[in-house]
Amino acid sequence: MIDVNISQNSVPKHLGIIMDGNGRWAQKHGKSRIEGHNQGVETVKKIVVAAKHMGIKYLSLYAFSEENWKRPEFEVKGLMELLKTFLEADLHMFHDNKVKLEMIGNKEKIPFFARKVLEHSIQKTKNYDEMTLILALSYGGRDELKRAFEHMAKDLLDQRMSISDINEKCISKYLDTKDYPDPDLIIRSSGEFRSSNFLPWQSVYSEYYVTDVLWPDFSENDLRAALTHYQNRERRFGKTSEQLQARTTS
Repeated sequence: MIDVNISQNSVPKHLGIIMDGNGRWAQKHGKSRIEGHNQGVETVKKIVVAAKHMGIKYLSLYAFSEENWKRPEFEVKGLMELLKTFLEADLHMFHDNKVKLEMIGNKEKIPFFARKVLEHSIQKTKNYDEMTLILALSYGGRDELKRAFEHMAKDLLDQRMSISDINEKCISKYLDTKDYPDPDLIIRSSGEFRSSNFLPWQSVYSEYYVTDVLWPDFSENDLRAALTHYQNRERRFGKTSEQLQARTTS
C-alpha cells in the first residue's frame, strides 16, 4: 500500500541514507556501542518497509564503510555478527515486502561467515522488483573509484576499449552502482554535515537532508519529513529556474 501522505509525483527514485549516531545513542542511554548498533538495525527494518510504502524504488543504506575496518576488533566482529543475524532472522521481511537485496562495496573483505549469509540472501531475493535495498558494506567512494579505474585500465591494456571511449557514462559502468540510478536524495542522521565518502561520483547532483535525530531514533515520520522537504526543492542540474519553467510550459 502506497503512503497517500507523500505525493507520488516527485518521490525520489533512489534514496541514500548515511545512518549515523548509533554510538552516541548508546552513550546517551548508558549502553554499549554494540547495543546501539543493534537498535540501529531495528530502525533499518522499520525504514525499509516505510520507504517501500512511500514509493521508493531504490534504497541505499551506508551500513559499514571501508574506514570502519579501523575500529576496535571486537566492535567490527560484533557488527559482522549483527549483519549475519539480521539477514538470517529477518529474511522474511524481504519476502513479505517483495524487496530485492543487493550490496555495493568490497565483498571480499567481509568475513566468510557473514558473506555466505549475505550471498544467500541476495540469491533468494533476486527476483523481487518492488524495491531494491542496497547495503553499502566495506564501502568507500574512493576505494570504489580505485577499483573501477583498475578494471578500466585492464580493459585498456587488453584492448577491449580505447582512451577515446572514456567519458562519464563509461566510468559509471565500472562502478558498483552501474545497475542503479544516481541517488536523488541523501539523508544523514545525527546532525553531521559531511558525506563520509558515500557515493561521491553518484551524488554530485543529489539533494541532501540532514537531521539531528540519531539513527536509532529515526522514525517513519522523520523519513516522511525528509521526503516532504525534498519535494519542495527545485532541482536545476546546473540550469536556471527560468530554463526549467520554460521547458515545463513548452
